[in-house]
Amino acid sequence: MNKLVLVKYAPEIFLKGLNRNKFEKKLKNNITKKLKDVEHQIVLDQGRWFIKSNDLDEVVDRVRRVFGVQEVSIVTEIEGTLDNIKEEALRRVKESNAKTFKIETNRANKNFPKNSMEISREVGGYVLSNLGDNVSVDIHKPECKVQVEIREGSTYVFTNDDRVKGVGGLPYGMNGSTMLMLSGGIDSPVAGYLMAKRGVELNCIYYHSHPYTSERAKDKVKDLAKILAKYTEKVNLFVVPFTEIQMEIIEKCREDELTIIMRRFMMRCACYLSEKRGIQSVSTGESIGQVASQTMEGLVVSSDVADRPVFRPLISMDKEDIIDIAKDIDTFETSILPYEDCCTIFVPKHPKTKPRVLEIRKSEEALDIDTLVEKAINEMEVYKF
Repeated sequence: MNKLVLVKYAPEIFLKGLNRNKFEKKLKNNITKKLKDVEHQIVLDQGRWFIKSNDLDEVVDRVRRVFGVQEVSIVTEIEGTLDNIKEEALRRVKESNAKTFKIETNRANKNFPKNSMEISREVGGYVLSNLGDNVSVDIHKPECKVQVEIREGSTYVFTNDDRVKGVGGLPYGMNGSTMLMLSGGIDSPVAGYLMAKRGVELNCIYYHSHPYTSERAKDKVKDLAKILAKYTEKVNLFVVPFTEIQMEIIEKCREDELTIIMRRFMMRCACYLSEKRGIQSVSTGESIGQVASQTMEGLVVSSDVADRPVFRPLISMDKEDIIDIAKDIDTFETSILPYEDCCTIFVPKHPKTKPRVLEIRKSEEALDIDTLVEKAINEMEVYKF
């Protein structure tokens, strides 16, 4: 008997029709990259992907984080005879100490003499006859579900305890690219994760206001980028100096318009850098009504300066829902570290919540916009994770 990892990809990939092969190829390449320093072999058996390795636990931990993977399981490979299936199923139920069980069979090898229902019935009967009154069958909510995959190459057996949920989504890199405005807060890393989950290649831009924001604030954002990189092939982090822009706004614009004008400059910088780097869109962690700059009017005004699509994957989500995802992807504990970013300093006492595009454009006439943006981008730092 051999142990290997069964990989099941997201059902959505099955629906891609003539493009399905492209998605499968990309997913396989992403898995191979994720396992580049782990000795392994990917084996295809009638539409199922299996991974052979001497370090199955490490394979499971890495592959489950690959976008497009729905589920991974450590399975037992046996010779495909009915007697072998019966003995392996009996061993699995006995080891589980479960009081109820179910046998579920997928007979992909149509040359096998019995169909799926007949195999499940016969194997279940064998388990019952050997365990007597200790167990019973429960087809709805069994404590132990033994799954049998009968394929042309081999037969594979595993239980629900062997299954590990993957992150799902679509293969990373299949759906263009985005520039994520990454702050040190809870929301923006979650937004980046959700964009990457839809197959969008992720780049990050962070605005640093030295000396008003500390190096620890920058380090926190770098740590968040590293966490996101665990789910992607790589993450580029662009750290843009923002102090001069903020000082100019404070000196030459109305106090209540500070936040919204600052957001417009962030959008300009993100778009300017995206144009230089060939990145197709911008993404933010904004959620409607969460703070003063995220009113409907505020979002309209900040998007006014964008020259490419702006995606806001959290737009309708409650804070608790966002926090739940942050905890799931391991960004929450880093995000709540008490180091302020440039969005939390110089906040006006009474920020304008219903700005108008024409009014803000008029206020910005006092600023040398192009020079400020270009200078900030030229002086940025680049980190690769």
